[in-house]
Amino acid sequence: MDAKPRRKLLARYRIESGKGFHLKDFDPADTGGLKLDKDAGTALLQEGVERLSALQDMLYAQDRWGVLCIFQAMDAAGKDGVIKHVFSGVNPQGCHVTSFKAPGPVELDHDFLWRHVVALPARGMIGIHNRSWYEEVLVARVRPEILERQKLPPALHTKHIWDQRLEDIAGFENYLGRQGLVVLKFFLHVSQEEQRNRFLKRIDEPEKNWKFNLGDVAERRFWNDYQAAYEKAIRATASAHAPWFVVPADNKWFTRLVVAEALAEALEDLDLHYPEVTAEERDSLAAARRELG
Repeated sequence: MDAKPRRKLLARYRIESGKGFHLKDFDPADTGGLKLDKDAGTALLQEGVERLSALQDMLYAQDRWGVLCIFQAMDAAGKDGVIKHVFSGVNPQGCHVTSFKAPGPVELDHDFLWRHVVALPARGMIGIHNRSWYEEVLVARVRPEILERQKLPPALHTKHIWDQRLEDIAGFENYLGRQGLVVLKFFLHVSQEEQRNRFLKRIDEPEKNWKFNLGDVAERRFWNDYQAAYEKAIRATASAHAPWFVVPADNKWFTRLVVAEALAEALEDLDLHYPEVTAEERDSLAAARRELG
């Protein structure tokens, strides 16, 4: 696919302003008008993986920018599969994945951003956060008992806490952008019916039993609450420097294509290049070449 159609396709899912944003306007089964079978989708993804490989090599060599990819989704939306396939061609030396589970005692003794800050990527690196600080305005919002365990002083636990946290997140992402860290946020938007089908596969297919967690079914009971929380989070934090991508997730091949294209486009826009060699360095290389014969 040529660059212009790729960018036009990606623009359908890129959110840079929360004004007027409604999650219901996005179809989880959308494929952007592409009608591809699995093999064709895999071939197109491979093109994207190869582009990412070349761009990531320059990102690492230039050592000026860092990139943070945040993945948020309902259970079974395909986050792990996206990370596995989209980043399959990236040099492991230039990439780091952090999967965030429920915070432990040490983490609960710090502010909610602390554990995420220490996992931010260095310059030249791509960081992948499987779940992120957004859990603090999603699951903590839907399940009040989680907020109760966070040891906040009672005076700070007010009805304004969610707006305050979203304001803090937006401000922090703005700060990261000014430090040369590109923030890309992906919400893998799966439908309730497709989630049900994937859960049933995990139960019915023995090789997938290990993936099933009974707690995921319990969380499913709060589906509408989570959808509302995601909508509020995206609306409050979408910006040009830290955009959200609402990625249709009912068709895994398409989900992976959109994520790969979003990352490749962001890297291309950084004007990456290999470091230029000075005249003195060229002389040193010539001397080394002569010595090696």
